[in-house]
Amino acid sequence: RRGIRPVIPQRKGVRKPKPGRPRTLKKPSYRKRNVIERLFGWLKSCRRIATRYDKLATRRLASRQCSRLLASVDASGITFRTKRNMARWDAEAAREVLRAYVVEALGDAEAVLIVDETGFLKKGTHSVGVQRQYSGTAGRVENSQVGVFLCYACRHGAAFIDRALYLPKCWVNDPARCAEAGVPEQARRFQTKPALARTMLERALDAGVPCGWVTGDAVYGKDRKPRLWLEACQQPFVLAVAGNEPVWFDGPQTHRVAALAKALPETAWQRHAVGAGSKGARTFEWAWVPLWRLQLSAEERTWGHWLVVRRNCNRPEERAYYIAFAPRAEATLERLAKVAGQRWAIEVGFELAKQQCGLDEYEVRRWPAWHRHITLALLAHACLVVLQRRAKKGALSPGGSH
Repeated sequence: RRGIRPVIPQRKGVRKPKPGRPRTLKKPSYRKRNVIERLFGWLKSCRRIATRYDKLATRRLASRQCSRLLASVDASGITFRTKRNMARWDAEAAREVLRAYVVEALGDAEAVLIVDETGFLKKGTHSVGVQRQYSGTAGRVENSQVGVFLCYACRHGAAFIDRALYLPKCWVNDPARCAEAGVPEQARRFQTKPALARTMLERALDAGVPCGWVTGDAVYGKDRKPRLWLEACQQPFVLAVAGNEPVWFDGPQTHRVAALAKALPETAWQRHAVGAGSKGARTFEWAWVPLWRLQLSAEERTWGHWLVVRRNCNRPEERAYYIAFAPRAEATLERLAKVAGQRWAIEVGFELAKQQCGLDEYEVRRWPAWHRHITLALLAHACLVVLQRRAKKGALSPGGSH
């Protein structure tokens, strides 16, 4: 009825064989079931996440945590939310495992680290970090939580390697509320979203994560502190900014980026495709303008700053602006455009993680449980990305190449 062709025959001695069941075993087709057996073997070999649990009375819950990620109630009637709160394990250590797994499977020296946030719509006032705030998920101000995420994107795929929960000022200024939600003492200080992004970038760079670039939208590009920190680390970046962002051009003279873009001649624009979209290649027109910086030493002058402008091919008035920092010898407009275009990867990652890994399907209220759920969902997403890459290369088995 559903067009499924069975390959396992009926048992011997059955008087009335079921329609459609083969009389003999189709060995070539039956052998393909070994694929799922090898997959189970590979999943069992990846037990690094289980070793992060406290091996006490909760070890049985630990062995079932990942396998029941998408289940709400098990046979004992204990909800998954209760398990997350009962189990004693280190979510930060699990995050380290997640990052190591992604780097091991997708590591690339030209990878792009992408920072962005997403919202989780909530009701009530007890969930940690919840307040009425703008949520990109809803596209308006809603009662929600906001998480800041770090994504690792390269030619092999894109997966998340870090996460942080944004804690609004109304929560930081209420110690009793923070204590009730399980917020640790060291986290009870207000940090902006760019500050949270910088902390995650510091963790990644200190851990030796191979990458060539950093990118993010205007929420992170408008804050000059992270940009100056990246420059001090000599870490190339392409960060979006608003049209009223002030920059130095032709000496220490302040100009708005929108005004500089408006003065560009038509000959300055080049058309470049920056990746595949849902409706084909994402092609835009790009232009760049060198910016002025006080650079005294010869080493400083090997690095350049540019204003990169993107405009819609059909609607030239629709523009986006980026501040870029990179070695002069390696920077080209096409390369900077492709780095800026990589930000699309984290949007795709959010969609996949929410639809297939339950990133936003939780009912937890406390700080530890939120980080546990999000980390496990990101780990599930990373597994999907790695399996997809291996499947494309015909290497699903554990012994296959990365």
